Amino acid sequence: MFVGVMRISLQIPGARSLKDRRQVVRSFKERVRARMDVSIAEIGDVERLQVATFGVCTVARESAACRDALEKVRSLAAGVGEAVLADVGTEILPFGEGGSELRGGIEHALGSTLGEFPVEDLSPETFMAAAETPRAKGRRR
Repeated sequence: MFVGVMRISLQIPGARSLKDRRQVVRSFKERVRARMDVSIAEIGDVERLQVATFGVCTVARESAACRDALEKVRSLAAGVGEAVLADVGTEILPFGEGGSELRGGIEHALGSTLGEFPVEDLSPETFMAAAETPRAKGRRR
């Protein structure tokens, strides 16, 4: 499993008000969400009229798929007519086969509920059986 993350900064030279800025930001985020299977959020200072910074994230089975998805988002950012692509930073993070190298993640959380079940033996049936234990039921809300 691979997680691809990207930080994109856009300069919006024509923004004279927060309304102008929000229009460009909203349009870009909607375009990315409509065309790509990624998560995107504005992460920068929203009070700076002429700069917008976004965080983008994707998860894939292969690093090349993450890289391709992030490159397509970068291309969309470069094509925003009202803005200039100012900065891009990307990173692809590997997590071993099936996410087996995640530390303190879902395997750790399930381990406390599943007791002696090793993660590699975790089938959907085992998970559902463990989720039905009284201890697990008490934690649901």
